[in-house]
Amino acid sequence: MSGNGFIECRNLCKSFGEKAVLQGVSLAVQRGETMVILGGSGSGKTVLLKHMNGLIGPESGEVLLDGLEISRMEEDELTEVRKKVAMVFQGCALFDSMTVGENIAYPLSEHTTLSVEEVRDRVREALVLVGLEGCEDLYPAEMSGGMKKRAALARALILRPEALLYDEPTTGLDPIMTHRINRLIRDLQKKLAVTSVVVTHDLQSAFVVADRLAFLEKGLIRFVGTREEFQASKDLALHEFLADG
Repeated sequence: MSGNGFIECRNLCKSFGEKAVLQGVSLAVQRGETMVILGGSGSGKTVLLKHMNGLIGPESGEVLLDGLEISRMEEDELTEVRKKVAMVFQGCALFDSMTVGENIAYPLSEHTTLSVEEVRDRVREALVLVGLEGCEDLYPAEMSGGMKKRAALARALILRPEALLYDEPTTGLDPIMTHRINRLIRDLQKKLAVTSVVVTHDLQSAFVVADRLAFLEKGLIRFVGTREEFQASKDLALHEFLADG
């Protein structure tokens, strides 16, 4: 699908060695919506996600953010892009040697000149948003998997981005914590009007958080639509994926 999205991928192609991962992917994510990208293991979901804030560049095609092409930008320009489009990594990517508060404050120390008091206030604000108030002094090793996911999300929120990219946000979590993370993704969308793109293999989570879903298979987007359209689709590959899930 193309169109004037807040995040727009046009005919993206990307290979790693002999393996063609994206073979002309086009997808438009509208401002304020939650788009879920589904697909089998190795289908290129995370590769596509990383194109959306310039962590990976395409061999051909282009990525536009609010109408501005980012796919050919230099690294210093991409730093500004990543302030607007933050990523929550699958492995959380927290620094073990830092407290939760220090982890969350890190982007502020890198990208702003806020005072110590302002940083402290912003950290508290982010922790409240993810339900971790009072956890500033914990270290990652002292936290559960679900708490680490929320701390990583708080760090992504600290620069007040316009979009959040989630890479498998519920992987490795028990059903109760999975439900909490899914609810948090929806709540943040409503509270902050943030645009969200969620990569997941978990169909149940996908149907909870998505406004629309995209199905990636063999390097192409096979389907984009609402939950109802997704379940009513006659696409054979999509039916096979749903049956496997």
